[in-house]
Amino acid sequence: MDEVTAGEPRRRRYAQLSSKRPWIVFIVILLLIGLVWGAYALIHGTKAGGPGSFGRRGGRPPTTVGIAYANTADVPVTFDALGTVTPTATVTVRPQVSGVITRILFREGQMVRRGQTLAVIDPRPLQMALEQSQGQLTRDEAQLANAQLTLRRYRTLLAQDSIARQDVDTQAATVKQLEGVVLTDKAALGTAQLNLGYSRVTAPVNGRVGLRAVDVGNLISAGDANGLVVLTSVAPIDVEFTVPQDEVPAIMRRSAHAVLPVAALDRTRTTQLAQGTFSTLDNQVDPTTGTVRAKARFANTGGALFPNQFVNVRMTLDTLHNAVVVPITAVRTGPNGDYVWLVQPNQTVTMQPIKRGQTTATQAVILSGLSRCERVVTEGGDRLTQGGRVVLPGQNPFAGFAGRGGRGGGGRFAAFMGRGGRPGAGGRPGAFGGHPGAGGAAGGYAGPSMPAPPPGCPAAPAAGLGGHGRPTPGGSTPAGQAPAALPAAAQAEAPTQSRSAGSGFGGDPTGGFTPSPQMLAARQAMRQACGADLQRLCPGMQGREAFMCLRQKTGQASAACQAAMSQMRRRGPVGGARAGGG
Repeated sequence: MDEVTAGEPRRRRYAQLSSKRPWIVFIVILLLIGLVWGAYALIHGTKAGGPGSFGRRGGRPPTTVGIAYANTADVPVTFDALGTVTPTATVTVRPQVSGVITRILFREGQMVRRGQTLAVIDPRPLQMALEQSQGQLTRDEAQLANAQLTLRRYRTLLAQDSIARQDVDTQAATVKQLEGVVLTDKAALGTAQLNLGYSRVTAPVNGRVGLRAVDVGNLISAGDANGLVVLTSVAPIDVEFTVPQDEVPAIMRRSAHAVLPVAALDRTRTTQLAQGTFSTLDNQVDPTTGTVRAKARFANTGGALFPNQFVNVRMTLDTLHNAVVVPITAVRTGPNGDYVWLVQPNQTVTMQPIKRGQTTATQAVILSGLSRCERVVTEGGDRLTQGGRVVLPGQNPFAGFAGRGGRGGGGRFAAFMGRGGRPGAGGRPGAFGGHPGAGGAAGGYAGPSMPAPPPGCPAAPAAGLGGHGRPTPGGSTPAGQAPAALPAAAQAEAPTQSRSAGSGFGGDPTGGFTPSPQMLAARQAMRQACGADLQRLCPGMQGREAFMCLRQKTGQASAACQAAMSQMRRRGPVGGARAGGG
């Protein structure tokens, strides 16, 4: 009996648990289903890049990018190398006779002509040697004349059989000997004349003289290693550079039918120093580097190239006519090769594989995969995904942040405190911005301007971003003006929509906002009253940051500014939301 009484509470608890078990299982199943659904929505909502994803729960906001149009142009096919300027002639001017320098007839660094006298060596010893040679020649010529006369007499006596033939032959040999002496004297006389001429040191080639090695009064000899001065020919001048052995066939093929222009650039490759032509290639490949030496000739009339100067050589091998080109910043490299982000008409991007050709410092030639007039992303491509939505230059990046019930987010502060610009897309009039601004509205976000399409390409539609990221035909417009691209019914309805619609700032179909005249007047008064306080209390701040700073320091602002800010906090007649609220 006691055992039955003790087991009764245990059976009662088991019965209670058995009755609750279906509900526990049901709750666990619901939790699992909720977790699975939440994970699915999070993953697919994050990856969604199509229309309507921006501004929704799990959606991804559009990315602000810079774009450019693919265009056609004539692109030169160039070859770049590092070269050294070498003069066509380098001469160390040395005297050919020894003596004391009496005159220097050039300035250091002067341009001289061939045959111009550079220096004079004391000519007096050379003049004396010349006169001595002349005297020896005169003496030997007299002896020769006497010997020739004696020979004629001997021959007359030999015809009369009055002298021995041996005497005649001896006299003939004496005449020959004296004739040789006279020839030697004439050569010595010519040498003396040359030496006297060498006393004036002249320039052997045209060029520029360097720093002289000796001064007036020094004794200089013909074997002096330093010489008098070094003379280099600088006009024309050559540039030597090396080309890879793989480029040699193309260079030889092109140079055989056309003159290849060569440009000499400075160290930064930004300034062209001189323009010349390709001259020749060496006759062998350097086995240590696998390159071939080449030479280009430059007129160098302005003296821009200096001997032994290092320059960057750019040789034009060919020209690609009407090639499709894009900025070099638009081309990216991935696992599958080169690609560009292509901007679609609905402001989404797609990855477009391309084949890249010749590249320059600013452009890249697209051989395939892209055509003229297509828009590509040049800035902000690292944050893009396939099918993602983008904000183009001149549009309002804050237009998609409108919340529910018509209360705007950060875009309202950007429009309220932003900078001034031209009428744009996707915003509303602001407080401190002045006139209607690009990328939003008056005083709204002022981003980079949309690049103009190339001639012959259709202009892109100025699409704004409405509420929740949906593209609108024209964005928002200045106060009281309906977008021209909307239907007539929408244009008539747009200015009268309430803020409770939650589409954009004002709740109208375009995502725009039409402030009341009272609100515009309050903003104008706040601009005038708080401009000096904003610069004094919040220097360097703009947009939402500046507005929040001014609100925090309201007690330090002037009385006029405090009164204007109190007026801005009141609810306006349009939509019932506070101006500049967040």
